Amino acid sequence: MVQSIAAKDVTLRELKQNFGIQIVQDATFFPEWLGGLEALNKEEQHLLDRVKANFLELMDDPPMLENTVKMVVLAPLLDLAGFYHKPFRIETETGVALEMEDEGTIIRGRIDVLVLKNRLWLLVIESKRSDFAVTRAIPQALAYMLGNEETVLPTFGMITNGNEFLFLKLLEHKYANSRLFSLVNPDNELYSVLQVLKRLGMEAIANALRPEGN
Repeated sequence: MVQSIAAKDVTLRELKQNFGIQIVQDATFFPEWLGGLEALNKEEQHLLDRVKANFLELMDDPPMLENTVKMVVLAPLLDLAGFYHKPFRIETETGVALEMEDEGTIIRGRIDVLVLKNRLWLLVIESKRSDFAVTRAIPQALAYMLGNEETVLPTFGMITNGNEFLFLKLLEHKYANSRLFSLVNPDNELYSVLQVLKRLGMEAIANALRPEGN
């Protein structure tokens, strides 16, 4: 009998044992969050300052729930990154089923926000309550990313609780993560988050234009 487990309950150990997933510590594996970042203009910076101010105001009455995180933080970021316009397409609450080898178990879940460029998955965004550590959602995000049928090109992910942001890259069952960006730091790290989102958008378009097999 096939059993189902929720993606939110899967562990890194289970992903390693069933899918051979491995973390890569070499910085050259995930250079997209480090280099080729586009400078933001004054208007973008001003809008991101408002987003941070709105978030900090809401933090006076914690916890900020998932739908609030999406509305206050995620929506403006996706807009500024250009993901509401072609060639990108937004999907929400996308169902994913991932079968574990030799266990008769299927991991099931729903991706909060999926940004696509043709058949390439750009972002698997898992938003959490503001008091939920984003590192706890890494196995869940990776499980969703493993459900991508496209294995030749990388899949990128972002996890956020509205306060913290973490980017992931998955390629051929190897993954790496960025540093943790946080709104409690003195500078507005939403600047860097938006720069990385734009960089990943450029990467998605470039990958889509490459001939098959390259």
